[in-house]
Amino acid sequence: MSRDGEIAVVHFTGRVAEGEDAGAVFDTTDVDVALEEGVYHDHRDYKPLEFRVGEGHVVDGLEDAVVEMAVGEERTVRIDPERAFGEYDESAVVEFPRQEIESRSDATAQAGELVRAENGETGWITDVDDETVTVDFNHELAGVPVEFDVKLLDAYEDG
Repeated sequence: MSRDGEIAVVHFTGRVAEGEDAGAVFDTTDVDVALEEGVYHDHRDYKPLEFRVGEGHVVDGLEDAVVEMAVGEERTVRIDPERAFGEYDESAVVEFPRQEIESRSDATAQAGELVRAENGETGWITDVDDETVTVDFNHELAGVPVEFDVKLLDAYEDG
């Protein structure tokens, strides 16, 4: 069992738990799974994830599971949105004047484009018309139940 302050070392695969995308892998530390599921990125280093327990570096539900696990244990955990990537928040969908978006050197006002707000938040352009651009600042998995296949490889004190 991992305690606050310890470093947990895990292998995991995260999947969408419900809906039309149920079973779709959205993240993994396993290169073979990434290749098999079509989510491989060559800029990424596929290796076990290390995080300090209690510091909020992973979704709450995953950390909750790791705290209950023994080293070497594997399990699949289902996590509701509030303990994963949050509930979907309609107020995080914002319209901007199209001219404001297009005047920035890093954006072309195309649906699907990633943009960064002045406050540092990142969102996706979801709709564009002649006058406005709609940007969704919710996490792409907000409101979505997820599940993780997780194996606790190690848990140790650092220092």
